Amino acid sequence: MAQLLVGGYTADMDGSASGIGMLLAGDPDSASAFGPLGFAGTVVDSESPSWITRHPSLDVVYAALEGQGAVRAYRQVDERRFVAFGAPVEAGELACHVAVAPDVGSLLVSCWGDGRVVRVGLGADGFLGERSELPGVDDPWADEPVFGAQPTTLFGVSTEEVELASAPDRASRAHQARFLPDGWLATTDMGFDVVRLWRADAGAPRLRDAITLPRGSGPRHMVWHPSGHLYVVTELSHEVFVLALGADGHWGIVGSAHLGAGILVDDTAAEIALSRDGEFVYAGVRGSNTIAVLRVRGEGSALDAVALVEAGVDWPRHHVLVRDTLLVAGQLSDEVASLTVDARSGIPGRALHRTAVPSPTCLVV
Repeated sequence: MAQLLVGGYTADMDGSASGIGMLLAGDPDSASAFGPLGFAGTVVDSESPSWITRHPSLDVVYAALEGQGAVRAYRQVDERRFVAFGAPVEAGELACHVAVAPDVGSLLVSCWGDGRVVRVGLGADGFLGERSELPGVDDPWADEPVFGAQPTTLFGVSTEEVELASAPDRASRAHQARFLPDGWLATTDMGFDVVRLWRADAGAPRLRDAITLPRGSGPRHMVWHPSGHLYVVTELSHEVFVLALGADGHWGIVGSAHLGAGILVDDTAAEIALSRDGEFVYAGVRGSNTIAVLRVRGEGSALDAVALVEAGVDWPRHHVLVRDTLLVAGQLSDEVASLTVDARSGIPGRALHRTAVPSPTCLVV
């Protein structure tokens, strides 16, 4: 049986959760998550812990309290109970993601509401310390109109060049930070369509590259492939971009793939995950409520969409792969469903098990 922590929205974010929950997946005498699902209740009360991450060596977890714009630590005191470990630390508006540095000396909080990426120090006991902010990002598309400008003729009379459409309001919206091998760090800004790469091997991260994605693509979350490629799923354009470090020491885009036919215009992509063997990528799609399956090719540099399957839930906000089982959090259907992944094709089947879970937004093994 697998025991997972569940993040969720509470009343302050129009959700029905009461804090961090616990999900039980699989048979009691099995290491697999395949089998019955059950919600074991709330392990600690908190306000909208929409993202949770574990300390790698201590019985401590960190939660982004989205409505409060803060991060808070919680310490495990028995199998199904946690307690608050210190006061919340202010991060920024709508804090939505937390990542712990490999040296466990700090963590990063990404804030969707105001674009801040905040670094918070960690003590040897996992206690939250001082905060500082990483430099903000400029919009690379700020001076570009949506459709450009061109001369026009009105009733046979040439007029001055007019702008066909002005740019919609854009704002910086940080969404995730991911620590990569060899001292690299990647951060996404969904609002400005930028992925930034930093050196994070000595103290505060130092910016090295800023990769501009197509306007309106909305880079959201990332997953690292063992071949040395970084896959970035875009919430708004429904794509996965492949980034790699070049021989010149700089990062760039080396490929991309659409999530596949059947994606609706108003759909929004959410989480991205990698199969255990690195052969397949799984991206959740909210709206059509599907999971896009892409096959990895070209030694990691290329992706091909191979299937689009039902997620089994409404609004698949997050998913994790536990061995051969894909667990999917349905934020709007208040449930978690499990899909068994075919070992040969890599394609998940229909949901075989499900359990009621209040407003789930994050699953943590």
